[in-house]
Amino acid sequence: MQLLDLRGQLDRTSQAFFRFRRLGPERTLITNAEGRWLILSDADFAAYATGAVVEGSELYRRLSDGNFLRATWDEAKARDMIAARKQFLGYGPNLHVMVVTLRCNETCVYCHASRADMDATHTDMTPEIAEKAVDLAFMSTSPSITIEFQGGEPLVRYDLVKHIIEYAKAKNETAGKTVEFTMVSNLSLMDDEKLDYLLEHKVQMCTSIDGPKDLHDKQRILPTLSAYDAASSWIEKINRAYVDRGLDPSLYHVEALVTTTKGALGRAEEIVDTYAALGCRALFLRPIDPFGFASKTAKMVEYPRADYLRFYAEATDYILELNRQGTQMIERYAAIFLTKILRGEDPNFLDLRSPAGAGISMLAYSYDGDVYTCDEGRMLAAQGDQTFRIGNVFESSYRDLVGHPTVRAMVIASNLDSQPDCVDCTYNPYCGIQTTHNHKTQGSIFGRMRESNVCAVHKGIQDYLFGKLADGEPHVLEAFERWTTVRAREHFLHDGAGSADGDP
Repeated sequence: MQLLDLRGQLDRTSQAFFRFRRLGPERTLITNAEGRWLILSDADFAAYATGAVVEGSELYRRLSDGNFLRATWDEAKARDMIAARKQFLGYGPNLHVMVVTLRCNETCVYCHASRADMDATHTDMTPEIAEKAVDLAFMSTSPSITIEFQGGEPLVRYDLVKHIIEYAKAKNETAGKTVEFTMVSNLSLMDDEKLDYLLEHKVQMCTSIDGPKDLHDKQRILPTLSAYDAASSWIEKINRAYVDRGLDPSLYHVEALVTTTKGALGRAEEIVDTYAALGCRALFLRPIDPFGFASKTAKMVEYPRADYLRFYAEATDYILELNRQGTQMIERYAAIFLTKILRGEDPNFLDLRSPAGAGISMLAYSYDGDVYTCDEGRMLAAQGDQTFRIGNVFESSYRDLVGHPTVRAMVIASNLDSQPDCVDCTYNPYCGIQTTHNHKTQGSIFGRMRESNVCAVHKGIQDYLFGKLADGEPHVLEAFERWTTVRAREHFLHDGAGSADGDP
């Protein structure tokens, strides 16, 4: 039955609030405000839409259990689930990105960070700036904070990374927060001494592997060496070190990201096999972003998002097949969405929130002390666009930063319930808007979602996931259950000895 055939027959007195999306023949997805969902056959959807569901029937029970019927609608049930999804609004910035230098020894064709040459020492953060940034991070009302070292290449300023770690740990003796340290690195400047220190201080390490050696080395150029060989050898060594320390390798391993360029399309299985061979248990199939050098090399790296979605489906299908065969891997994008869909929980991925995390869940501190709502805002500043600069560590108080008019505007712009296209979207409970991407590509932080590449990707991935859920293959459902099972990685946590009070 075509949905348009129901016009004139709709009954608006029996249904509680719902949104719907056609997934294909005999499949219509309905969701409600709190994010519960059902996939209905054409006959069942027609009965629901026209008010013809028979009380006491199996369909009636399913709809009632999901809070889709007006007669049995449970306000408290809806309220509690929405509150659980939005509990991050009461925390404050928990992610603090510290750009310790723009210098980098690799040249990536899509570099989002607008890296600087190795002799550009003027792009190094000073210890004074670093300490001020840490002081501001500890002002957050969030009981836990993550300090993420970025660049450039943060190992260029390994000395400053050490200083920040030790300064933050000393400060936490009285602040009493839960602190994590992460570092995004190409790993080529790693050595045994650095690794021992980072392991001893429980720094989680993240890198990029764009695929097989030929693809990675073509996109990430390291003078005189293979960038792939440098990264892969250290990934293996770090992962072995976790095992040697008695840590579960399914939880403790180098996190690695794929930046999907035009060159990656058509090589989905090769890329997944590369990760599996390196012992990586997770990969994040990110599309290319329009920041940094990527805006200048678009002809080389860009592609239609329909091509990306085909690549994504091929890669994730293959990952699921490897799972069925006993090789446990997850795809991060899917895991983030599925955690929202299947568990009704927020997985702490700041771009997929409503409102998004810029300014309210994260802050980015540039090498020069300028503070931005997010790392993408800092990337735009490197290209001369200061829209998302909200202060400086020597001039701004914590309240100045989180209460900045730009932060307020971004919160409004990323609230899906006030977006013309998003307010009626079936995927509203699980999605999010990237206001910096809107600004860069469409000239407005509000954007026009029906013309947005980010929206196309988010809808396409969720179409894929709900299609898999509708198919109901046991090995897929079993994998999805594992992908969304949250297991605390307590080894990476540093707990202070004092109280948890912040001073806003």
